[in-house]
Amino acid sequence: MSGVRAQQKQKTRQALIQAAFNQLSADHSFSNLSLREVAREAGIAPTSFYRHFKDMDELGLTMVDEAGLTLRQLMRQARRRIANDGGSVINTSVVTFMEFIDNSSNQFRLLLRERSGTSKAFRAAVAREVKHFILELAHYLESETKCNAMHAYIQAESMVTLVFNAGAEALDIEGLQRDELIERVIWQLRYITRGAGHYVRETTKEA
Repeated sequence: MSGVRAQQKQKTRQALIQAAFNQLSADHSFSNLSLREVAREAGIAPTSFYRHFKDMDELGLTMVDEAGLTLRQLMRQARRRIANDGGSVINTSVVTFMEFIDNSSNQFRLLLRERSGTSKAFRAAVAREVKHFILELAHYLESETKCNAMHAYIQAESMVTLVFNAGAEALDIEGLQRDELIERVIWQLRYITRGAGHYVRETTKEA
């Protein structure tokens, strides 16, 4: 019975997280959410909320963690597809990122807004998720190229910053404008990659 209760509790906890994400929009940020609204959409009484989260801030921090994890898992899947089926790393990664924005726009909005929000705890949580994302990309670059860990991190940080900024722009455009943005980002990432590769080759010669 305890196992069934644990499963039900986890299911309700996830329902609260999803309910909160569902209520986010371009005009409705996390700070605008109310505990009662979230609980109502999740199908529980407001008082039952506290069985799962200490307060709304704890719910929000959990949402940040989940959004970051979702994005990292998608990018891992993209890298596995590239390893198995081939194709352009940059093209596949950018398309995958844009799919994340289309399919999980509220998750990305949360990361984007709270990255520079008023809450120190939220800013730190988003910074931690972005750093995880950068580190995973840096490890991939280090394993696939001849650059050292420091150069791989700098390159990864530049690429992630560029893509996140493009993601913010992508939220408000579609159609031809979105296609043009994707093409521009792909070329910008190529410039970074080729510049980094040239630097590694030149420093290797000097050594």
